[in-house]
Amino acid sequence: MPLELYLDLHSQPCRSVLLFAKINKIPFEYKAVDLSTGEQYGEEFGKVSIIRKVPVLKDGSFILTESIAILQYLAAKHRTPDHWYPADLERRARVDEFLSWQHTNIRAHGSKVFWFRDVVPAVTGSQVPKEKMDAAVEELNASLKIFEDKFLQSRPFVIGDKICLADLVAIVEIMQPVGTGLDVFQGRPALSAWRDRVKKEIGVEIFDEAHKTIMNVNALAQTFESKGIPEFLKLKLQKMFN
Repeated sequence: MPLELYLDLHSQPCRSVLLFAKINKIPFEYKAVDLSTGEQYGEEFGKVSIIRKVPVLKDGSFILTESIAILQYLAAKHRTPDHWYPADLERRARVDEFLSWQHTNIRAHGSKVFWFRDVVPAVTGSQVPKEKMDAAVEELNASLKIFEDKFLQSRPFVIGDKICLADLVAIVEIMQPVGTGLDVFQGRPALSAWRDRVKKEIGVEIFDEAHKTIMNVNALAQTFESKGIPEFLKLKLQKMFN
């Protein structure tokens, strides 16, 4: 059976898995899961993963969740070029260092900005209070500064002259708030130059195609208008603001 990837391209981790598979010409069958309608909570997806999150990899009878684990599995099984996830202990540790850090920093803060600028208005019809929005953007800016100062420094890519998994994961996370119309690259020439290098290595056409879903800032509002707002989203927003 062919490799199956369960994805929704609203999700940053899903985009990293999709891009990695495409860049490395790993054959797979795309299985779309619509998070905006709550499809992940349906009976069919529950048979694939009880965690009910994407991405999910299904390789024959082997099922794997969590994007970082999936990326590492694909790199090992398909023996992708060493620069993605180096065999050298110290270089691999640098990749792992970023992958461990990003969950509670760039990912957490970029996701919050995305929710505040896109999801909340689409669901409620109202903007998030300015003080909450300003605080979320400030947290994101702090994470971006750490990324530049510690992880990128003056190198072309995170671990040197070639792209690695850390660069791939970083770019999809940083693009999430960009999809809401917030240009996080403005006033950051080093970060902008890094983005351009990453896009070139990935392939501009593949990169833009993967990000097309989130670059349409009105897409979620249109989806909720036509299909209704799932109950799980209402509950999630209540917990977020209560």
